[in-house]
Amino acid sequence: MSRLTDLIAKAKAKDPQFGADLEREFRALSSRLSFGLNFERHRPEAVELPQRQLRRGDKVRILPPRGTTAKGDQRLWFVNSISKTKKTADLRMLDATETETQTFALDDLVVVAEFRDTIYPGLVSTGTVSRGGDKPWHTVINAENYHALKALTWTHRGKIDAIYIDPPYNSGARDWKYNNDYVEGDDLYRHSKWLAMMERRLLVAKELLNPTDSVLIVTIDEKEYLRLGLLLEQTFPEENIQMVTSVISPFGVARENELSRVDEYLFFVRIGSASLGRPNDYRALLARNDDEEDETAPEGNEETFWFSFMRAGSNSTRKHSPGCHYPIFVTKDGQFHSVGKPLPAETPREAVRPPRGTVACWPIKTNTKDGVWQASADSAQALFESGYARVGKFSSKLGRHSITYLRDGTIQRIKANEVVLSPDGEITVLRQAATSGRTVWAFSSHNATSHGTKLLAKILPGRKFPYPKSLFAVEDALRTTVAGKPQAVVLDFFSGSGTTAHAVMRLNKQDGGSRQCISITNNEVSADEQKALRERGLRPGDPEWEALGICDHITKPRVQAAITGKTPEGDPIKGDYKFTGEFPMADGFEENAEFFTLTYETPVGVSYQTAFSRIAPLLWLRAGSVGRRIDKLPTTGWDVADAYCLLVELDTATDFLKAVRKSKSLRIAYIVTDDERRFQALARRLPDGVEAIRLYESYLTNFAFANGENS
Repeated sequence: MSRLTDLIAKAKAKDPQFGADLEREFRALSSRLSFGLNFERHRPEAVELPQRQLRRGDKVRILPPRGTTAKGDQRLWFVNSISKTKKTADLRMLDATETETQTFALDDLVVVAEFRDTIYPGLVSTGTVSRGGDKPWHTVINAENYHALKALTWTHRGKIDAIYIDPPYNSGARDWKYNNDYVEGDDLYRHSKWLAMMERRLLVAKELLNPTDSVLIVTIDEKEYLRLGLLLEQTFPEENIQMVTSVISPFGVARENELSRVDEYLFFVRIGSASLGRPNDYRALLARNDDEEDETAPEGNEETFWFSFMRAGSNSTRKHSPGCHYPIFVTKDGQFHSVGKPLPAETPREAVRPPRGTVACWPIKTNTKDGVWQASADSAQALFESGYARVGKFSSKLGRHSITYLRDGTIQRIKANEVVLSPDGEITVLRQAATSGRTVWAFSSHNATSHGTKLLAKILPGRKFPYPKSLFAVEDALRTTVAGKPQAVVLDFFSGSGTTAHAVMRLNKQDGGSRQCISITNNEVSADEQKALRERGLRPGDPEWEALGICDHITKPRVQAAITGKTPEGDPIKGDYKFTGEFPMADGFEENAEFFTLTYETPVGVSYQTAFSRIAPLLWLRAGSVGRRIDKLPTTGWDVADAYCLLVELDTATDFLKAVRKSKSLRIAYIVTDDERRFQALARRLPDGVEAIRLYESYLTNFAFANGENS
């Protein structure tokens, strides 16, 4: 080890960048676990930025000629100089020792950002849709998701209540890219590339989740569920992790020489004290026993509260629990009378004489074997007296009246005023219980074809997206985590078709909540469409190309259509929402949403405040994405919006503080200064509940994000 350290030191002295790269890989190798998930981290990812204007000092790639589908030059070049008149740039090979330059047309170059580069992110608004009054705004960000996540570490560190992601499943069918190359099924490093990609993003996501109470939900299929499970264990070693099996295609996806796949998996990572509640339409399906008929199977969409008082399954015979074999006496008109004493094994049932005007109900199984009740005779008497057990209709098949009871969980909910029990046995739910559902979800509402593909076709006629999730499946998954959090912040950084944002709006509709969703997706065009577009001479960055990208063609239009209730063509969306919360889709939602594109600012632009308009949305996001946004530097030296305020000129602090004290809804005060003493003096004069945040004069410290620390 010491020898390697010496060699790395020599390499750093000769070539600092090369030495730093060696040191990073050495540290990654030496930190490997002796047992667990070991994989190659690979070289840091790089992303092409076709819409970013070329600048001196940029890293670039040379694009293939227009009209060809051939792979372009993947080497990285450094921009020495730019000639605006000739529209050319002088380049030198980035990793080459020679300094010779070559000249290329600007149109044939694309900017590349490596994950080890420092970035200065900003946001540019590309549209809004508003029907929600003063509710917080949902946001959709068109960006490489790793860079967007790094930006969110400034705006939302420790503030996210739930993350739901549906990452690429790594099927080998060109469903994702690594370093701008599709990862094919025959790639020997396919799994480690996928793991390296996921690990980088999960480590940043971990910084965003509320450390005391939040949940991460990740969906996956059988291709990577084992590796993902281990990765989650290593990334969140202190947290509780559970996997749910979800049936998404009841009839199965036929595969040659293999069993048809009907399901996929959801990993739930509970952070801190987070708990998983039960989805409202999760039905408490009772286990059936071969020799016992279920007297209280749930009907329709009703939640089951009353269960059979007959014990089923193991230990359900008289010899196992002789003290629970006794008669329950019922009047001839079907009313409870009393509970008898346990019958000794040697005494025949015929020896027991029921009270006058009653009949005895015995726990006899449908196969005529002696069974037992769920509780002792004394407990049964107490249940009936409290109204927690009742006599049902006479069953000719059972030869007796059915006997049902409320389980302990429901009784506790009655005592906690979560549900109300009426004299006739009807139960009204006042507040959803925070009890978990089961680890197998098999609901018709989770069918991905019916409520994913076909539903999306109604919202965006003529537009296709591969394998969208069922809206109601995502809604139920989120309900387990944020049902009791009406102001929760939900993040999806593989947002694709925008199902998560749509599901959050549905939850708000059902309980009047003001949850907000942050959706991040790139504007990638599918592999098949890329080939056709390249044959037409188009490239990424061209308007016709970008118009067919995921964000512009699917995500943004879907969110807008869901809110307005109209398709992109302006027609009312046909059909109704089903299951929980039924209403016409054409009604839309009372919600607000704004769409952004992530920008890459220059240090000079940030330093001299020329980039403020693109940094302004970050200030607004950190303040809760609510109310008016301060988009320009105030000419008066300060400005007070709905949720935050900004002080640029300290000499105007007196007027600024007067305005701040008049506002009743401020959360944050941004104060621009390099002087820590003056900042602290102003912070002490702010009203209680207003957080003071210092923005340095140059802004560089606040909005610079060094990438690739874990690459």
